[in-house]
Amino acid sequence: MVIDLSAFPGPNSAYVLDLYEQYRKDPQSVDDATRAYFEDLEKLSRPSQLKEALPASLEQAVGEAKVPASEAVRLAMGATSLALTIREYGYLAAHVDPLGTDPPGDPDLEPAAHHILEEELITLAPDVVPSPAGVDAHNALEVIQRLRQIYCGPVGYDFSHVQNAVERSWLLEAIETGRYEISLLPDQEEALLERLTRVEVFEQYLQQTYRGKTRFSIEGLDILVPMLDELLAQAGTHGTADVLIGMAHRGRLNVLAHVLGRPYAEVLADFETSKRGQEFPISSRHHLGWTGDVKYHEGGERIVNNGDQEASAHRLTVHLAPNPSHLEFVDPVVEGRTRAAQESRGKPGSPIQDVSKALAILVHGDASFTGQGIVAETLNFSRLQGYATGGTVHIIANNQIGFTTEPSEGRSTLHASDLAKGFEIPVFHVNADNPIACLSVARLAIAYRYTFHKDVLIDLVGYRRLGHNEGDEPSFTQPLMYEIITHHPTLCSLYATQLLRQNRVVAEQVEQIRLKVRHELEQAVERVRSDQLHESGEFGPVEVPVPESTGVRDARLRELNTALFTLPSEFGARIARIIERRREALNTDAPIDWGHAELLALASILDDDIPVRLTGQDSQRGTFGQRHAVIHDMHTGRLYCPLEHLPGVRVSAAVYNSPLSEAAVLGFEYGYSIQAPNVLVIWEAQYGDFINSAQVIVDEFVVSGFAKWAQTPSLVLLLPHGYEGAGPDHSSARIERFLRMCANNNIRVASCTTAAQYFHLLRLHAMLLDTAPQPLVIFSPKSLLRHPKSACRLHDLVQGSFQPVLDDPMTQATPENVRRILFCSGKIFVDLDSAPQRALLPHMAILRIEQLYPVPEKQLYAVLKRYPRAQEVVWVQEEPENMGALPYYAPIIQRLVAPLSFRAVARPPRVSPAEGSPEAHRIEQERIVREALHGDPTVSEAQREVIHAR
Repeated sequence: MVIDLSAFPGPNSAYVLDLYEQYRKDPQSVDDATRAYFEDLEKLSRPSQLKEALPASLEQAVGEAKVPASEAVRLAMGATSLALTIREYGYLAAHVDPLGTDPPGDPDLEPAAHHILEEELITLAPDVVPSPAGVDAHNALEVIQRLRQIYCGPVGYDFSHVQNAVERSWLLEAIETGRYEISLLPDQEEALLERLTRVEVFEQYLQQTYRGKTRFSIEGLDILVPMLDELLAQAGTHGTADVLIGMAHRGRLNVLAHVLGRPYAEVLADFETSKRGQEFPISSRHHLGWTGDVKYHEGGERIVNNGDQEASAHRLTVHLAPNPSHLEFVDPVVEGRTRAAQESRGKPGSPIQDVSKALAILVHGDASFTGQGIVAETLNFSRLQGYATGGTVHIIANNQIGFTTEPSEGRSTLHASDLAKGFEIPVFHVNADNPIACLSVARLAIAYRYTFHKDVLIDLVGYRRLGHNEGDEPSFTQPLMYEIITHHPTLCSLYATQLLRQNRVVAEQVEQIRLKVRHELEQAVERVRSDQLHESGEFGPVEVPVPESTGVRDARLRELNTALFTLPSEFGARIARIIERRREALNTDAPIDWGHAELLALASILDDDIPVRLTGQDSQRGTFGQRHAVIHDMHTGRLYCPLEHLPGVRVSAAVYNSPLSEAAVLGFEYGYSIQAPNVLVIWEAQYGDFINSAQVIVDEFVVSGFAKWAQTPSLVLLLPHGYEGAGPDHSSARIERFLRMCANNNIRVASCTTAAQYFHLLRLHAMLLDTAPQPLVIFSPKSLLRHPKSACRLHDLVQGSFQPVLDDPMTQATPENVRRILFCSGKIFVDLDSAPQRALLPHMAILRIEQLYPVPEKQLYAVLKRYPRAQEVVWVQEEPENMGALPYYAPIIQRLVAPLSFRAVARPPRVSPAEGSPEAHRIEQERIVREALHGDPTVSEAQREVIHAR
C-alpha cells in the first residue's frame, strides 16, 4: 500500500507529515491504522515509487533537491509543518506593542524545531508550502518569509481555535492574499492625517484648557476613531440601517465629537458648566427628577447619509449607548438594542430577523474584558436563538494596564482577548501605532462578520499617554512604562513624519491642519461662554390619563381562548388535560388560574397590535409549570407556540428560554425595550431572589436610566415572591430594595393577589407604552398560581381595570363595625383570609395594597374613610421587619391613619430573609397570622382604648 499525500492538500499534508515524524520517533504513539499506513510508506525503496505517492509539488521538490526520497519527505514535512506553525502561532511573535516590548515568541516558529534549515528551504519548490502569498515565490524559503511578514508583523492573527473549517479557510485565504489590506490614495492619506490631527488636538486642547478635569483621554489609542469610521463605512455598504456602539469611558468624548458628530460646543459645555459652578444647561430639569450623568457616560445618536439622502438603503443611524462606571454592563444592553433593531414585528408568528439591518460594535477595556463576568455572559448570546445578533465586532481598547494594575495581576491569560477563544471568535491583535494595519484589520473583521454572521474581535494594542484619569499620576506605579511613553511620539506625529518622508505632504500642510482644528475649538468655547448654547423644552415624566377600563369583549376573549388551547392535528401533548380544561373554562364559567389569565392577557395585547417578547429561565413552560406558552409534542419533540397563531392578530410574539444568567439577560431585555418601545417586553426570574445577580442592571439602568440619560424603558420584571418554606434563597424578591430605589415616578411596583388583577395590570402597562412608559416590577406569586382565592372568572376579565388598593369584600355591608384594619400586600392576604377564625372577626377588615409604587395615597385614603370607627391599624407581612414593604410603608401608613394606633406584625429583624427549615417556617407563619388576627396578647382591650384616647 502506498501513501497518497495528494489526498491531503495544503496545510492538511503538514498534519500527515507531522504524524509521520511522530511515528518515526515512536511507532506506538500513533493508532494502529496510521502505523500500518506509515509502515507501507517505509517499504518503498525506489524513488520512482515515492514520486508516485507524492503530490506534484513534492515530486518537483524531490527532483530539484536531488535528495533521496526519504530525505525529500523529511524536507517537505519540515517546511509544511513550519508554515502551519507560523499560521497557528505566529501571533506570538507579532510586534503589536507600540512601546516596543518584545513579543513572547515561540521556539516552534524556528525552522530548527521542524528539523529543517533555511538553506534547505531554498532547495524546495514554493508549492511545498501552498499559500496565496507564494504566487511568484522562487522557493519555499521565500514563501516562509512572506508568511512571517504576514503573521509576525504588526498584526497577530489568532484563529486556529475556530472549529469551522470553512471559516478557517476563508480567513487564511483573506489574510494571505491581502484581500482586505488598505492602500490609501494621496487624498485619503491627507484625510487620515486630518482625522488623526483632530483626535489629537481635541485631547491636547482639553488638557490645556481644563487642566485636571476628568475626561479619560483616548491618547495612545487614537486610531480607534478612524477604525470606527471604517467599520461604519463598510456597514453602510451592506445596507445596514443601525449601528449600535457600546464603550466605556476612555475615548468616549472623542468618539462623541468625531464619530457621532456632536458639535464641539456641546462637548465643551460640560467642562464650562463645572468650571463656572453653574447648572448648565439642565437646571430646569431637576424638579422633575432629572439628575443627568457625567460627561463621559453620555450617549448620542447621529444619522449618516451616504449618497442619495432619499434612499433609505444609504441612511445609517449610529447610536452610542450611555453607560455607567460599571464598564462592561452596557454590553448586553447594546446587544438587546441591536436585536430589536434587526427584527420586524409587523406580522403574526415569530419576529422576522435580518441580521444585516443592524450591527453591534462593543469597545472593551483590556482589564475589564477579562475581569468582568458580564463579558462572558454576553459572548454566550452570540449563537442563542432568542439573543443572537448575527455577529458583533468587538474591539479591546488595550492600553496594557488596568488603572494601576499590571496585566499579570489582573488576568490569568497571556492576552486580554483570550476569553473570546472559548467562543471560537477570531482574534486579530494589531499595533495601534500602525494605522494602515489597523484599518485593514477593521475591514477584515467587518467582512468576516457579514460573511459568517459571527462575532469577531480586534485586540487594539496601544497605551495610555496620561494616567487612568487626568488627575492621576501614572509614574507612581508604572515608572518604567511611563518613562517610555513620555518620549514616545504620538500616532499623529508618526504618521505625519511618514508622509513628509514620502513627500506626500509638506510641513506647512500639517501645521495648517492643527491650527484649523484648534481655531474651531476656540470658537466653540467662545460660543459656550457667551451662553449661545441652550436646551429648550421641559423634561420629565408627564402625567397622562389612565384608562378607566382594561377589560376585553366577551366574544373576543372566547375566540382568543379557543385559539390558545386548540393544538394542531396529530399534536400530542402531555399537558392535554390542562389544555382541555383551559379551553372549556370560559364556556362553563370555571375558575381561571394565574397562568391562564396571563396567556389571555398576552393574547389580547397582541390583538391590540402590540408585539410581545417574553423571556427568562424556563419561561416557556414556567418555573412552576403554570404557563405552557410553548408546548412540546410528546412524539416528535416539535414545538408549538399558540401566541404565534392567533386569528386576526397582525403582530409578532416571541417566547424564549434564556441562558442561566440574570445580569446579561436583564440587560439585553432592557436594551430591547429601549430600542423597541412599542413592544411589551417581559423578563421573568426563575425565582425572585435571582434578581440579586442582576443588581447592577437594576440600579444603573432600570430604575435610573430615565433620570440619568432620558431613556424610557418599559420593561416588565416578573419576580416570583412568597414565603412557602423554600428557604432563604427562594422566598424573597427583595421588595425593600426596589422600594428604596423608587422616586419621581421612575418605576411601577406591584404585588397582585388575583389573576384578574394581573390580567388588567399587564393590559394597563401595554396601553401606556406610548404615553407613559415606565419599567414595571411585579412580585408574582408561587403558591397563588393555582390557589382558588387567586382565581377569577370570565366576567372579571371582561369588566373593570387594575385596582391599586383592594378593599375587604367581607366588610362591604357593615363598614361601621370595623375596629381593626389590617394592611398587607401579596400572598400573606390569602393566609390571613383563609384562616379558620377569619369568619369570626367581623370587626376586622383586611386591605390589600396591590400597587406598592407609585404609592396610591388617594385610593388608600378613600378606603380608610369607609371605616370611621376603626381604632387600630396593623401592617402584616411575611418578611422580616427590616425587609419587605414595611420599612418604606410604615411612615406612610402612620401619616394616613394618625391619630390611630399603628403597629406591625412580621418576622423579627434578620440578615437572612427566611428560615431554612420548612417546619420553622410553618411555626413562624402561623404566629404571624395568629398575632395579626387576634392582636397583641400582651395588650388588653381596655389598654387599647386608653391608647386610642391619648
